[in-house]
Amino acid sequence: MTKFRPCIDLHAGQVKQIVGGTLSDQDSQLRTNHTSKLPASHFANLYREHGLNGAHVIMLGPGNEATAREALKAWPGGLQLGGGVTAENARQWIELGAEKVIVTSYLFPEARFSLDRLKAVLVTLDNDVGKLVIDLSCRKTGGRWMVAMNKWQTLTNMEVNQESIKLLEPYCSEFLIHAADNEGLQNGIDKELVIKLGQWCTKPVTYAGGARDIQDLDLVRDLSAGRVDLTIGSALDVFGGSSITFAECVTWNQQQSGR
Repeated sequence: MTKFRPCIDLHAGQVKQIVGGTLSDQDSQLRTNHTSKLPASHFANLYREHGLNGAHVIMLGPGNEATAREALKAWPGGLQLGGGVTAENARQWIELGAEKVIVTSYLFPEARFSLDRLKAVLVTLDNDVGKLVIDLSCRKTGGRWMVAMNKWQTLTNMEVNQESIKLLEPYCSEFLIHAADNEGLQNGIDKELVIKLGQWCTKPVTYAGGARDIQDLDLVRDLSAGRVDLTIGSALDVFGGSSITFAECVTWNQQQSGR
């Protein structure tokens, strides 16, 4: 059944909410919706207190490792960690307290998918697919959703479709998919993508991008037949938003578990 999944997005060592499509190596192009005065550990403790499992911590670029470690220390085994995960450091992040690691760009050397690299990550995790989340965050181009890497600025050769999902499912426990063109804009979710994910995925999948009010949780549940979870970021009051409260999301989850 669909549930609200929280996040902790890290940029330059701080908890931020960013317009995803503006992420690049040029800080002058960055549009930030909110920079929190609170540490990442505060949000980890908040999620732990309310039993919000499956939250993801995403390091958006360098300079976030220490902050990510603080979050993992606050809730060992309760958070998923992504951003710069490779075969060389995946096991380290698990040992530091991540429940699962999330991998994206490493799987696409020169923007082309490498099954060998995916297998290499799993080897470092003792081939435990339960420890791995594959991030297929994407941008829509020419009517297709193409996986985007390098802060969502580089399109890869992989389309998010039934065939790619089927190819990848044996190698992971779940998927995380940001609709990068919707991320941080609060202009509504990509309904078509949510519908398709509900049809294609047999493993848990979390969608992020464009959520703006509590009704979007109902919408994702209905469009996906309860198969897709939703992350809400910029619209949330704890991240400076004004259209939805964290308490509402917690209550919504509790209501769904009692359905």
